Amino acid sequence: MRRVLGVIGATALAAAALVAGVAAGTGSASVPTAKKATIPTITVTMTDFKFKLSKGTVPKIGKVKFKVVNKGKIGHDFKINKIKTKLLAPGKTQTITVNFTKKGQYAYLCTVTGHAKLGMQGKFAVASKVITTTSTTTTSTSTTTVSGPGGSISVDMKDYLFVMSATTVPQGNVTFSIKNSGNEIHNFDLVGKKAGALLGVNGTETWTINLAPGTYNIICDVPFHVDRGMVAQLVVTAA
Repeated sequence: MRRVLGVIGATALAAAALVAGVAAGTGSASVPTAKKATIPTITVTMTDFKFKLSKGTVPKIGKVKFKVVNKGKIGHDFKINKIKTKLLAPGKTQTITVNFTKKGQYAYLCTVTGHAKLGMQGKFAVASKVITTTSTTTTSTSTTTVSGPGGSISVDMKDYLFVMSATTVPQGNVTFSIKNSGNEIHNFDLVGKKAGALLGVNGTETWTINLAPGTYNIICDVPFHVDRGMVAQLVVTAA
């Protein structure tokens, strides 16, 4: 009887040791851990006056990082879903993290006065497709032309001044030869008649427009340039 009990005891001990070994082995095995969700990063390149996003959409709701780089020549910022960078000087970078809790279209823009109007705005899609809307603006122009000698005017744009070869010209077709000699972007806007292109440093353009007698205001459309004195007038006289 004692021998039987001894055999049973030894067997029980061996079984316990085996179970302990298995348990110990299981404990030493690495348990897979859940991977942290990768936050997508969108690079936002700012120029004068445009945004370029490395991607215009993300596949699901959640956090998104926006790495914003200013490659323009003046200060800009970037705002989306109520989160905004600071005003970034040329060459500066800032990364912001934005949490999108609903799918859909989210507007982004530069909040500097006038920059959105000049093109610094757009839509970012979260778990949806980017919807591009094309707005057609119809500008009413008079089909009536006036005859007259007209003339040619050279315009030199500086920081912050228009230098014109003439400020008075007779009615008719007037040709403007425009050059940006400044260190910033400028344009020549003959208010109510034609807004010239935004020209970079040493940029040039030439265009001709028919002008009736009157006094025409001239401004630079770049924000704050009017405040700094970039205005002029042109007087068109009757032939």
